Amino acid sequence: MKMTITEKILARASGSESVKPGDNVWVDVDVLLTHDVCGPGTIGIFHREFGKDAKVFDREGVVIIPDHYIFTKDEKAHRNVDTLREFVKEQDLPYFYDPGTPTYCGVCHLGMPQHGHVRPGGVIVGTDSHTCSHGALGAFATGIGNTDAGFVMGTGKILLKVPETLRFVLNGKKPDFISAKDMILRIIGDIGVDGATYCAMEFTGEAVSALSIDERITICNMVVEAGGKNGIIPPDEKTIEFVKSRSSRPFTPVYGDEDAPVLKTYTYDVSTFVPCVAKPSTPDNYAPAREVANVKLDRAYIGSCTGGKISDFIMAAQILKGRKVAIETCIVPATVEIAGQLLSTQIDGQSLVEIFANAGCEPIAPPSCAACLGGPIDTFGRTHGKEVVISTTNRNFIGRMGSKDAQIYLASPLTAAASAVTGHITDPRDL
Repeated sequence: MKMTITEKILARASGSESVKPGDNVWVDVDVLLTHDVCGPGTIGIFHREFGKDAKVFDREGVVIIPDHYIFTKDEKAHRNVDTLREFVKEQDLPYFYDPGTPTYCGVCHLGMPQHGHVRPGGVIVGTDSHTCSHGALGAFATGIGNTDAGFVMGTGKILLKVPETLRFVLNGKKPDFISAKDMILRIIGDIGVDGATYCAMEFTGEAVSALSIDERITICNMVVEAGGKNGIIPPDEKTIEFVKSRSSRPFTPVYGDEDAPVLKTYTYDVSTFVPCVAKPSTPDNYAPAREVANVKLDRAYIGSCTGGKISDFIMAAQILKGRKVAIETCIVPATVEIAGQLLSTQIDGQSLVEIFANAGCEPIAPPSCAACLGGPIDTFGRTHGKEVVISTTNRNFIGRMGSKDAQIYLASPLTAAASAVTGHITDPRDL
C-alpha cells in the first residue's frame, strides 16, 4: 500500500503495517511539549486522572519550555511558572528550561530543535497550535489540548485520526526579496484559513529543497493558520546535518512514496511570487505589498517563532543597514541562542545589534514570545490602542497583540523592515 510521509510515520508509531486517511489509531508519542500557558492545566489533568503520586510516561519524553509570559510583573504569570517548577521537581524531569537560570532558552518552537528534541520520523505533540513547526525536520508534529496532553503525560499514547494529505509542490527559483513567509502567506491566501482543515500539508519541490532549515520552520509553523493538522517537509541532507549537530540520539528518517495518493496537489512556480502581506484580521487576507502601499504604520515588529530566527534578522538587517526607521521598530529574538547570534553575526563589519541600534530600532527585547500573543499589560511590544502594526508573527486576529483596536499586517522580515523605513507598507524591492 502506497503511503505519504505522514501516513508512514503514524503507521510506524502505531505498530501498524499501513494506515489510511480516516483511520483512528493509537500512536506512541516521542515528545510531549508544554509551556507556561497550558502546562499548569495539563499538569492538573494529569494529577486528577492518574493520581497525585503518578509518574509521567517517560522523564525524557516531557519537555517544558516556559516562554509566553515571562518578562512581566504579572503575579498570575509568575504563579504558572512556579507550578511548572514544582512539577519538574516532583517528577525529576531533565528537560525544563527555567526562566531566570542559565537553562532558559526562549520560544519553545525554536528551543525544541535547537536543543535536539526534534528528530525525523518522530511523533511530537504539544499544548500549542504552532507545534506543527517541527514538521520542518521530517517529524509528525501537532498541537493538542490540555486534556489530551494530560493523557499523553500519563500514558505516552494518543488516539489520532490519520489526516488526508494536501501536497504543495513549489518549483522555480526564489526571487530576491522573497522569503518563506511570502510563500506560505500566498498559499494560505489561496486556500483560506479553513482550506486544509485536519489535513497534513506536505511541502516538496526544488524551491523547498533550496530553503534553509529556518525558512522551512517558517512554512510549517503557519500551516495551522490554514486549519492544517500538521505540516511536513521530507528530510534531506540539510535536515540530517542539522539534527546530528544538535543531538546524538539515534533516529530513523521516514520517507513517503512519491506516488502515494493525496487529497489534492497544488503546484506553484515561486519565481512568480511577490512580497506580500496578510491584511487584518485573518492570515488568508492576502495582498501584494505594493497594493497596500497607502497604509500608514505606527509600529514594526520583528520577532516570534515565525519571524524571530537569525535568518529573519539577517534579512531585516540587510534592509536597515545604513537607513533609519520612521516608526517604532521592535526587535525580539526568539531564543537565547539567537540573541547571542545578533551580537556575533556581522554584515560588512557591523554586528546585527549595531545595525539595528544605528537604524533607530527599540532596544532589543529579551528572548520570548513577547507581544505575539498579547500578554500582560507590561509585555514588550504589546499594542494598547489603535496602532497599525506590520509584524513578522503568524496571526493577526483581533486582539492578538493586545489591543482589540489594533490592526495587524503580517509580512516577511524584508517587507517589515522596508516598511519600518518608510512608515507605510512597502515592497522591499522599492527601496
